[in-house]
Amino acid sequence: MTDLLIDPFARKINYLRVSVTDRCDFRCLYCMSENMTFLPKPELLTLEELDRVCTTFIKLGIEKLRITGGEPLVRKNIMEFFSSISRHLKSGKLKELTLTTNGSQLERFAESLASIGVTRINVSLDTLNTDKFKKITRWGRLEKVLSGIQAAKEAGLKVKINVVALQNTNEDELHEFVSWCGKEGFDLTFIEVMPMGDFTEENRLRQYWSMKNVRKELEKKWTLKDIEFQTGGPARYVQVIETKGRIGFITPLSHNFCESCNRVRLTCTGQLFMCLGQEDEANLRKVIRQNPNDDDLLEERIRQAISRKPKGHDFDYSRRKIEGQMPRYMSLTGG
Repeated sequence: MTDLLIDPFARKINYLRVSVTDRCDFRCLYCMSENMTFLPKPELLTLEELDRVCTTFIKLGIEKLRITGGEPLVRKNIMEFFSSISRHLKSGKLKELTLTTNGSQLERFAESLASIGVTRINVSLDTLNTDKFKKITRWGRLEKVLSGIQAAKEAGLKVKINVVALQNTNEDELHEFVSWCGKEGFDLTFIEVMPMGDFTEENRLRQYWSMKNVRKELEKKWTLKDIEFQTGGPARYVQVIETKGRIGFITPLSHNFCESCNRVRLTCTGQLFMCLGQEDEANLRKVIRQNPNDDDLLEERIRQAISRKPKGHDFDYSRRKIEGQMPRYMSLTGG
């Protein structure tokens, strides 16, 4: 059996996040610029190249594959990739194939995703208010997303709603999200906004809301009980006694989850980032295009990259300034 991927801090790497496109049909304020310049097509990995890299990672012990973007479902012929890579679910080598989506394309693709073995999806949704939704996403239509979420539910997909907690934006909707998700049977995760992309310090500082304070606000209305539930990602979960639902908290700033980090990120151009909050990366596109028939070299480069995985990231909003800011947009690595 091929040796598993172990980083310098004895962490087993078994989770790969793959961005299949930098494009999106929304322009969320914390994710990308309104006037984004997207990559020329030749720079993106083809669907076949994405399959080759993912398959190699699975051979090296990756058990969970999360497809992201941009918005992954706007990539042309993306279901061909899902259908092909799902063979590793059937073989048992891959334990979970899932995706993070904005929900806009779920009415079209939910049934197909369920049919090839996807059982669970994350939907990014930061407000249930139509006007605020249009403001946050710039281009999005809330009714289309809600219809897509219902289509996913009807197709048998388990849905988790991801909410970036934004002060001065959606702080008045926390309880509504808990109630709605409890009623619909959706898991819910709140996430701290991260210092990535092109933004002013004033705006991002005004948006940042520590999960400690989010939890305090939730406990004014709901009884929260810490539980051991895990999905393989960084969220720490509680159960809402009143709704029987689950809430996860992702805390990249107030309490980073680096000590248990089990994941790396592949961009749509084939750059492997070993840490979301660091700039070190490995160019896998160059390897596969210069060596179309040599997966041994690809394995070697992946192992070399994992050997450079840092202990953690350095995001910090303390002292009222932003430390550890990443110049790349969130859409490049898909969160």
